[in-house]
Amino acid sequence: MSILVTGVAGFIGMHAAAALLARGEVVIGIDNLDDYYDPTLKQARLARLNGLPGFTFLRADIADDGAMDRLALDGVDRILHLAAQAGVRYSLENPRAYVRANIAGHLNLLELARRLEVSHFVYASSSSVYGDAGSGPLAVDAPADRPLSLYAATKRSDELMTECYAHLYGFRATGLRYFTVYGPWGRPDMAPTLFARAMLAGEPIRVFNRGRLARDFTFVEDAVAGTLGALDRTGEGHRIYNIGNGRAEPLMRFIETLEAALGVEARIDFRPMQPGDVLETCADIGEAARHFGYAPRTAIDEGLPRFSSWYRAYYGPDR
Repeated sequence: MSILVTGVAGFIGMHAAAALLARGEVVIGIDNLDDYYDPTLKQARLARLNGLPGFTFLRADIADDGAMDRLALDGVDRILHLAAQAGVRYSLENPRAYVRANIAGHLNLLELARRLEVSHFVYASSSSVYGDAGSGPLAVDAPADRPLSLYAATKRSDELMTECYAHLYGFRATGLRYFTVYGPWGRPDMAPTLFARAMLAGEPIRVFNRGRLARDFTFVEDAVAGTLGALDRTGEGHRIYNIGNGRAEPLMRFIETLEAALGVEARIDFRPMQPGDVLETCADIGEAARHFGYAPRTAIDEGLPRFSSWYRAYYGPDR
């Protein structure tokens, strides 16, 4: 039996597929290699998987109904659905891309799960569904009905659609609300890479709300450990879990830690609060700990130096 991983050339997707292959699983990965950000990075991630025993890559767009219906996926028993149009801020510029990938694409994966009669359907949601729910750790039963961005609205829609399908067709489903995942091979539109690139070039970094923000920064290896734990969970029905680090780090401390890791002082351009942004995110990870032993171990003091080492190796020492 094999596992289908969508978004396999993505940040979490590549790391998750590599971890599955390392433990002897057979993985079929799909990705459309779109140009939301430089596909060269996606190709480089994919190159790390190609040739590994048990891995097959199929190029496909999850929002293409016909292409998804034609996929030959005999033997797939579980689905790890990580493909999505990501990014809160870009959803203000191109909302249709989010409806296409995150709603129509998610529906195609639910239909595929139904057709294949998979034993488990695991998918990526987001901490963005909580909106600006206030400070303190957010439990999975906290209100998630006031999204501040279209991205968040599409991710909450995915959760509701999955609840319906799991009820109607009786397969096990698990949604994972990821909290600000970072680390080696991270997306170039996220803060660590944006900051590192500007700092090494001597350019200012844009910091919103005068830095009065806090985020639950989750190192990618911890996020992947939680993802595989969720994939292996027993029990029936549809469950949702937070995948975070369990603490809110002030943004300015994050920047100071990145400065130390890169050996460069940041020039800061303070900006007003961005539309769609939230003041703080922090995950209550108690349910994930109880149900599949989720226990993140990597603080930013360790994670950012590891990210910085990868960044210099991949992009070059001065980029």
